[in-house]
Amino acid sequence: MLVWWLWSLAEGPRTYEQFAGFASSWLGTCILFGLSWCFFQHLASGIRHLIMDIGAGFELKTAQRGALATFAISAVLTLAFWTVLTLK
Repeated sequence: MLVWWLWSLAEGPRTYEQFAGFASSWLGTCILFGLSWCFFQHLASGIRHLIMDIGAGFELKTAQRGALATFAISAVLTLAFWTVLTLK
């Protein structure tokens, strides 16, 4: 999607309109929603691993809670992100 967006910007207004039409469709919105969830999941996992790199969170219960927290945090951040996008 990023490459398509950049390509459509370089090609001109007509091509960008085609991209914007797809991105605002239900399928494009689902894809963008999924990509944003992947971004926030990767961010949360990276922070978890950064914490583990300093030597914390290796106990079994703590590691399991941390893994579940990355899913919860990414879901909350994704929903917050899309809420802010739709309010504008």
